[in-house]
Amino acid sequence: MSGTKIEELTLEDVMGDRFGRYSKSIIQERALPDIRDGLKPVQRRILFAMNKDGNTYDKGFRKAAKSVGNIMGNFHPHGDSSIYEAQVRLSQDWKLRAPLVEMHGNNGSMDGDPPAAMRYTEARLSKISGLMLQDIEKDTVEMVLNFDDTENEPTVLPSRIPNLLVNGSTGISAGYATDIPPHNLGEVVDGLIYMLNHPNVTLDKIMEFIPAPDFPTGGIIQGIDGVKKAYENGRGKIVVRSKTNIVELKGGKSQINVTEIPYEVNKAQLVKRIDEMRINKKVEGIAEVRDESDRNGLSIAIELKREANQEGVLNFLFKNTDLQVNYNFNMVAIDNMTPKRVGILRMLSAYLEFRKEVIIKRTKFDLNKAQNRMHIVEGLIKALSILDQIITTIRASNNRKDAKQNLIDQFQFTEAQAEAIVTLQLYRLSNTDVTELEDEQAKLQASIVKFKLIIGDEKELFKVLKQELLEVKKEFGTPRLSEVQSEVSELKIDTKVLVPDEDVIVMVSKDGYIKRSSVRSFTATGEEENGLKTDDYPILLEKSNTLSHLFLFTNKGHLIYRPVYEISDAKWKDTGEHISQSIGLDNDENIIEAMTFKTLDESGQFIVATDDGYIKQTMFKDYLPGRTYKNHPSVYIKLKSEDARVTSIIYRSVSTDNETVLLMSYNGLALRFDVTEVPVNGARTSGVKSMGLKDDDQVVNMQIVKDNDNVAIITTRGAFKAMKLEEIPVTSRARKGVLILRELKSSPHRVADFIAYEPDFKGAFDIITNRPTVQEVLSEEHGLGSRYSNGSFILDVETQGIPVTIRQKSLELVL
Repeated sequence: MSGTKIEELTLEDVMGDRFGRYSKSIIQERALPDIRDGLKPVQRRILFAMNKDGNTYDKGFRKAAKSVGNIMGNFHPHGDSSIYEAQVRLSQDWKLRAPLVEMHGNNGSMDGDPPAAMRYTEARLSKISGLMLQDIEKDTVEMVLNFDDTENEPTVLPSRIPNLLVNGSTGISAGYATDIPPHNLGEVVDGLIYMLNHPNVTLDKIMEFIPAPDFPTGGIIQGIDGVKKAYENGRGKIVVRSKTNIVELKGGKSQINVTEIPYEVNKAQLVKRIDEMRINKKVEGIAEVRDESDRNGLSIAIELKREANQEGVLNFLFKNTDLQVNYNFNMVAIDNMTPKRVGILRMLSAYLEFRKEVIIKRTKFDLNKAQNRMHIVEGLIKALSILDQIITTIRASNNRKDAKQNLIDQFQFTEAQAEAIVTLQLYRLSNTDVTELEDEQAKLQASIVKFKLIIGDEKELFKVLKQELLEVKKEFGTPRLSEVQSEVSELKIDTKVLVPDEDVIVMVSKDGYIKRSSVRSFTATGEEENGLKTDDYPILLEKSNTLSHLFLFTNKGHLIYRPVYEISDAKWKDTGEHISQSIGLDNDENIIEAMTFKTLDESGQFIVATDDGYIKQTMFKDYLPGRTYKNHPSVYIKLKSEDARVTSIIYRSVSTDNETVLLMSYNGLALRFDVTEVPVNGARTSGVKSMGLKDDDQVVNMQIVKDNDNVAIITTRGAFKAMKLEEIPVTSRARKGVLILRELKSSPHRVADFIAYEPDFKGAFDIITNRPTVQEVLSEEHGLGSRYSNGSFILDVETQGIPVTIRQKSLELVL
């Protein structure tokens, strides 16, 4: 079909083209500031329109809705809410270091409150924003047609103040975002003046004048390295901390007073967050949180309980609330119509280049105006010197046009001079006016010389620029609000701050259930009502403290760590939580030992033995928990084979001279050697050979024993035997050992477990079977047998199960 306007295009081409145009539009026309005046288009239009309407600082306030309507109708064809929000932000002194708009009425707050509707508020330009617009009428900036070609608007404002750095900027566009923090006006001016005199200035030198941002909300800036990195390439991170002080109150109490908070932090949300931490007991020691801010300034009072850890609570709040935040620089601006990430040197140089250009354009405008006026004044002086002839000529003329032409023809006036003469009022035809004109001529001559000098001599131009900057600093400069500290403080948080210091009952069961209960719940319920299933029993039951640490060891060499305060708090009659709810263990993996420690600064060592005949010592410090302890166990021994299992773990805080290692094998062999023969290895090691085993044999247990101890043995046939330790000689590691049971041809006894005990022990042993059932054995009812005896039967394996564990019967918990 000829003449068709239909084009065949791929979707990829169409989407790429359209999105490219859209991106260009929002990057250049909406979200990013210009490097020269630091304004986004909507902000520029707000200031220009308000100035054009005479809505300036030296006149009364006007309804914000009127300004918004004018801006929307003439320059910014977008929603009124976006214009009003931008206008409100320009007036918020907690967002801008030098607000460009003044407002009467509710313009929001640091608590995140929304401003009143624009029909209720009134606005006008602030005094400093007058400097942003000064000289705009002198052709200093490029003007373009507005959206409907009915008005002209500027592409940039003359900006006598370095607004981009002073007020900063924040915005998000397609593929770009910007975060430029506010700075101190006086410091920026000093930096500009130095750069003006030293064009090749280094960043280190500039940072002597501009050491860091200066937030309108004050606070403490930490991390000069981050500032330097950001100033160098536009990206960097600093820490902004609230300004606080601690005061003592009556009755041993104290209070943290917060007087300044980080930039753009919502104060109400901050206070709420701190109070929630108090209510949920995330931190101990806070009695009350109050927002006491008033017209005199910000004030948050955090009242602490008696004898609370002041620094600990404060450090916890710094780390876990917005009392301390990270501020990330991302200094992106439109530079030569292109979005660029820029450092501070480029920002300063771009501003200076722009101001030089503005001053040149302004001076040329003023020069042209002065020269035009000089031309008129010279014509008037000449006319007054031949006044009678001028009057005669005009009276002889037919009309105004004829009079002008006659003046041009007879006296060689230019058209502009002739126009000025014919419009001259009669009252000015006096001698005194000649003097006034001559004075004006002299002033104009001086101005013309000055203007030409500025245009032709860069040194004079620099003088003007420097003078204007100093005037800005003198009138609008303010002291620095944000304190600067070179290093970021490390936040050390004492656990006692997070956890109430209280005694609790900790229980770990054979099947992997763990819980902590209050002493009150334990006492009220009774030890036997522990919530466990009938075939489960405790392997750890002790009175501990919330500030203690629990280590759980599995038979596959995994160590699970839990601070006691992180164990689920349950009633004593409840089962508690299973360890598998947070840690993934194999189906055949069991907890075989549980220990609690008061601190993680222990200096002792663990001795670990495996059933395939390996043993090692490892220092306590090698088992300290890592960052991922909540979800992942650590390795405390590397097993030699997949079938190998850990049989026992013992912790020794103090070592004595007469201690030896005792191991027994399933087939009835016992080996004893000195503890010093066991080398100290790291966590992820297998250790050394402990006992020479036959293929069908394995180590059942390992104990650290003293020379005068006795040993109680339980066999797989349900027999109990006690013997003196001295019957097992001290030899060397990795040997076969000696027999401690008499071998039978049929149904031989095998060692299920053993335990060492002191000779004067008068208590009982618990024998636990695989059913499980628990059989109590009194030590006094069984005498000491010989090394080759098999002991006496104490339980029926057919009805009660095969013995698996022997342990000293625990006494009642001492509460």
